Amino acid sequence: MNDRYEHLLRKSRDAKRGGREAWTVQSTGEKLAVALVLNRADWLAEDQYTIAEAIERSGQEWVAIIPQIARQLAEEE
Repeated sequence: MNDRYEHLLRKSRDAKRGGREAWTVQSTGEKLAVALVLNRADWLAEDQYTIAEAIERSGQEWVAIIPQIARQLAEEE
């Protein structure tokens, strides 16, 4: 794991536990990546982003680790 992975994992955990309130205080890039991790298309829509736009805005480095973070969060349940 690297710093970028740990950062996105922490932000995703925060939003998973704290819901939309914890998610809204994150930066735009973090919010989009976290919404993708948590499979929250409704959150993306509320901020007027499509899934494709969220992927593009998140960047290749985060998009590459999103599936792994989503699996880790699922395993933690």
